[in-house]
Amino acid sequence: MKLVWSPETASNAYIHTVRSCKSYKESSVAEFLSATAAGWNTRLIVETWSRGDPIATSVGLAVAAIHTRGRHVCIVPDEESRSEYEAVMKRAVRSESTEVMVGESAEDVVERISGVDFMVVDSKRREFVKALGLAKTSKMGAVLVCKNATQKSIPWFKWHGVLRRGTRVVRSVYLPVGRGLDIAHVGTSAGVGNDLKKLPSRWIKHIDPQSGEEHLFKL
Repeated sequence: MKLVWSPETASNAYIHTVRSCKSYKESSVAEFLSATAAGWNTRLIVETWSRGDPIATSVGLAVAAIHTRGRHVCIVPDEESRSEYEAVMKRAVRSESTEVMVGESAEDVVERISGVDFMVVDSKRREFVKALGLAKTSKMGAVLVCKNATQKSIPWFKWHGVLRRGTRVVRSVYLPVGRGLDIAHVGTSAGVGNDLKKLPSRWIKHIDPQSGEEHLFKL
């Protein structure tokens, strides 16, 4: 997979997510992540989820996978979470690309997945953040996201401190979307890192659903 930005795919995923998340909280996060994942043509999207968590982000990522013809994997801790997740998702979005994997430890499940292009975890959950360090990213690197970044379970969180040794952080940014998004664009080797550095930054437009204000973020 070559990392090429597609404004049209990003826009289509954004609009699709807006329509799908009208009744959910944190829709702004879902819309932004959906557009970003789709715009980068990500083929393997991984996220973590537990019972009681908002579902909007999952809907947005599922929509992104639809538009990139990719795979969306959600890691849940138990069968009860799986049942709740699948029931809610079935009502929210029609997607055959979503796969649910069960494991008491998100870290153990992540180790079984390779070629990750896009990964989203909840910064409030220490075990989810630790899973980032075991992510086996694709040969072209990946985009890693911590949502709820203003409520991190690990106050000293630094990307270089949680990622597996040898992972190159090409660039990172904190965005005030929702309760905060901490995003890192990473490569898996020196060669990959150099390739990613050559990629021009992209501007993402985000419209706050409550205030109607338009914001531009550079990734």
